[in-house]
Amino acid sequence: MSFLIPESIETPRLRLRTVTDEDWSALHEYYGDAQSVKYTTLQPLTEEDSRRMVGSIGRHWQRLGYGPYVVEEKATATVLGLVGPWYPKEWPEPEIKWAMIRRHWGQGYAAEAARAVQAMAARHLPDLRLISLIHVENQASIRLAIAVGATAEREMPFRGAVYRVYRHPLGK
Repeated sequence: MSFLIPESIETPRLRLRTVTDEDWSALHEYYGDAQSVKYTTLQPLTEEDSRRMVGSIGRHWQRLGYGPYVVEEKATATVLGLVGPWYPKEWPEPEIKWAMIRRHWGQGYAAEAARAVQAMAARHLPDLRLISLIHVENQASIRLAIAVGATAEREMPFRGAVYRVYRHPLGK
């Protein structure tokens, strides 16, 4: 299938690529960690649920022609998490999703990957006005959104809590 965006992009330290079925076990480190998913899936996933989640990311690529990239450190091929365009049915608008494995937090990987996705989206998805939908208590995600130039736009109820829409800049 031909996608709307490149199947992989690179930064100085990272390779962002499409998801494969085999990625589920590395990504389970994120999805199975209560602290990591506190504001996303809200509770840790079982291995089988992580496998299904990774499958749904692959189906998202097939259905919409784009999706979150698996983020790998180029030097080691270590999977660090997911970053990329994401638009589940219940979301108010397409967003840039980030979901980094906790042991890789605080190293600038998410910001580097998000900036690469912003630049890629400006070229390949220029009509999408991307957001990040962030729980108002998720301070780490809020800091990341601001660091990559997103601005708070509005608050909204979502999944029984209050979330804030952060709008990503155009043409980055």
